[in-house]
Amino acid sequence: MKKEPFNNQKYLKIQRESILKRIEKFGDKLYLEFGGKLFDDYHASRVLPGFKSDSKLQMLLGIKNKVEMLIVVNANDISSNKVRNDTLITYQEEVERLIDTYREVGLYVSSVVISFYESGMSVDNFIKKLENNGLNVYRHYKINGYPHNIPLILSDDGLGKNEYVRTTKPLVVVTAPGPGSGKMATCLSQLYHENKNGVRAGYAKYETFPVWNLPLSHPINLAYEAATVDLADVNMIDPFHLETYGTTAVNYNRDIEVFPLLKNIFEHIYGTSPYNSPTDMGVNMIGFAIDDEEKVNKACNKEIIRRYYQTEKNVYLGQFKDETITKMDMLINKAGVPITARKCVDACLKVAEKENEPAVAIELPNGKIITGHRSALFGACAAALLNTLKHLGKIDKDLYLLMPAVLEPIKELKTNFLHRSNTRLRAEEVLVALSIQSRTNPLAELAMKQLPKLVGCEAHSSTILSEVDLGTLTRLGIRVTEEPVSYKKKLWTNNQ
Repeated sequence: MKKEPFNNQKYLKIQRESILKRIEKFGDKLYLEFGGKLFDDYHASRVLPGFKSDSKLQMLLGIKNKVEMLIVVNANDISSNKVRNDTLITYQEEVERLIDTYREVGLYVSSVVISFYESGMSVDNFIKKLENNGLNVYRHYKINGYPHNIPLILSDDGLGKNEYVRTTKPLVVVTAPGPGSGKMATCLSQLYHENKNGVRAGYAKYETFPVWNLPLSHPINLAYEAATVDLADVNMIDPFHLETYGTTAVNYNRDIEVFPLLKNIFEHIYGTSPYNSPTDMGVNMIGFAIDDEEKVNKACNKEIIRRYYQTEKNVYLGQFKDETITKMDMLINKAGVPITARKCVDACLKVAEKENEPAVAIELPNGKIITGHRSALFGACAAALLNTLKHLGKIDKDLYLLMPAVLEPIKELKTNFLHRSNTRLRAEEVLVALSIQSRTNPLAELAMKQLPKLVGCEAHSSTILSEVDLGTLTRLGIRVTEEPVSYKKKLWTNNQ
């Protein structure tokens, strides 16, 4: 078996040991803030080949009888219908997905916190839906002057205004659908309320990135900055850690900014703080499980380029501010990786120019690039996918895999009953048609057997893809980037 650059088993072992030691450090209860994604951390698996996307979840399942899940979501993200870039679903849908997933594997989920709460139709309807499904929902409010006005924060008009989340387990895992949800503020609020209710509670942070014991400009830490370019996050040297221990450690600005508050809260509650720096708060052992740093660096540089294209797309769609492009340019320059290093981009754009149609190029792990363009029958994604499956299965590219007897009913359904003007087959429809024919057509069956080989492939589209096609390629494990343009300036990409 090929040795992966990242040792996942070693990571699970030392990470679990670190968390258990931290639990012992406190008395009745520990609030453990989980940064990143718990069970589908695809960013980590892309930049650390060998990291399993559900590693953190598997670790918790080993002590699930002690664990309670608390999910925090920002009311502003609900109101704005903010969408996750990886799963293409809204934050409120992601909260629902998290709840269902945690419950299915046996983790106890009792509560949801709505941070920065202000009454509004979409927020209040979401609260009602959660409560109707047996969830306790708590409202936490914006505090003017946070995190600097400590006297106000540590008062009944500050954290005291927040509703007290009643928990029952010794380890409360505080997680969220995405960054900027207010996890740390929720933990601080709970420390304040637990003390008022006579419960001795502690806090720790399980943050995967940035990696504290790697240099500030390490590709892993630059890739994290690229992933959060739309936020106000900046990787920084932890000044408190440097001053206390004389050792350089990397953290990020929000934790450094809020550390004096956390330290004051501990001193206010217990008379002293268990932590001397934001880095002390963390339980991140990921940097100790890298076996091949050179390969990890290459994976991180590829991710930075992908994030560059994602940023361009989001700026074009009005989802990111214009200045995020400037920030991405700085990161690209700091990493020293030209965006031209993504070979599938040039191949894609050449086909699009030659055919004067949208095109998609898929780059296989061995460097081979397969292309496809929009035609009267297929969308660009569908064409590229079919051509790639033929190549992987060593099927003659001129042979037809899909028979008219299967294709015509699909086109008829789309035109006559679904009333769609675009009858071209999308990638998902091609896969459905292939799966139907695989029972009677050996070539279609052979093509379907190639699907697992698509995991980890790179792809680029000459235009912004429809959500349907982008979702299909993403679920197949293909890492997709797109040019920040719509086909023929159309606003509604789903009709391409």
